[in-house]
Amino acid sequence: MLDVHHLTVRHGYLQALTDVSLRVAPGETLAIIGANGAGKSTLLRSIIGLHRPSAGSILIGGRDITLLPPHARVREGIALVPEARRLFPSLSVEENLLVGRSSGRPGAWSLGAVYQLFSWMGDRRHEPTVHLSGGEQQAVAIGRALMANPRVLLLDELSLGLAPTMVRRIYGVLPELVETGMAVLLVEQDVAQALRIADRFQCLLEGRTTLEGKPAEATTAQIEAAYFGLAGRTGPGSAA
Repeated sequence: MLDVHHLTVRHGYLQALTDVSLRVAPGETLAIIGANGAGKSTLLRSIIGLHRPSAGSILIGGRDITLLPPHARVREGIALVPEARRLFPSLSVEENLLVGRSSGRPGAWSLGAVYQLFSWMGDRRHEPTVHLSGGEQQAVAIGRALMANPRVLLLDELSLGLAPTMVRRIYGVLPELVETGMAVLLVEQDVAQALRIADRFQCLLEGRTTLEGKPAEATTAQIEAAYFGLAGRTGPGSAA
């Protein structure tokens, strides 16, 4: 579904990503883990079209979208739930959701489907999102992305600033999404949470892949070594 080949991204003189490749299949969740500054959010922003790579390519369904602007990528089937949610606080829940419908992509996701996924939302659809809790706002941000009927859903730091109970509730809806065949690319600093939900993971350090594989096939020591850049890391998928 989503293929990224040898992506390199620069911010001025700083090289934020170096030769990063990944693939996410339909109905699969890939978690990107790494410390602050590892390049995780840059990767998502490059896939959605907010950063132009200096090398490499991005494909969805085999179609090269590397040079397309963000709105055209949304029409191709990519949607982003950004870090810090980025809702319109003065608009109602429903008005924020309808923003996601602007792509015009056909599909099963509608207001009714989102309200069914988040059972509390329909009763509060006319409430300004500024009145919602952080977790409720995150749910609206997810619903807005789903309204674009994406083939690939990009999630940036879902758990940021949320209480553990709300994190569990938010992550609880992801299995239902992948069961529809949607591909999910998840960026998350909470490594334990990311590995619980993901089919595969990829660890970034200073913009490079240091370890990748299935969570069950990597030891805690291997993940810590890849995360912190410790010498002597070994194991399946190691980039050492």
